[in-house]
Amino acid sequence: MDIIFIEELRIATWIGIYPREKAMPQTIELSLQIGVSTASAGATDDIRDTVDYAVVVERLKAELAARHFNLLEKLAEYVATLLLEDFAAQWVRVSVAKLGMMPGVKRVGVIIERSA
Repeated sequence: MDIIFIEELRIATWIGIYPREKAMPQTIELSLQIGVSTASAGATDDIRDTVDYAVVVERLKAELAARHFNLLEKLAEYVATLLLEDFAAQWVRVSVAKLGMMPGVKRVGVIIERSA
């Protein structure tokens, strides 16, 4: 299996359980590893034979801007399911982090792995 990755993608979304978090969107940071075979794309040099990471990024920006999640775990599951179902990934690792949520802490988050 090959891995297509997207690192440190920042997206504004509605996330959180506290009133201050529900008042405005927050910027989260996503890092993705998408397990697929890239053999066909390597042979054909055709974007249609692989996962187009630009399409993944635009889709995630649109989807996450339109939804509210209470927990990072739910957001991570949503992203993993989208990659597995809509982008034909065989395996994914999704890292989601909130930035600057607590004094002295750069980021907090969750990492999940899922497979088809």
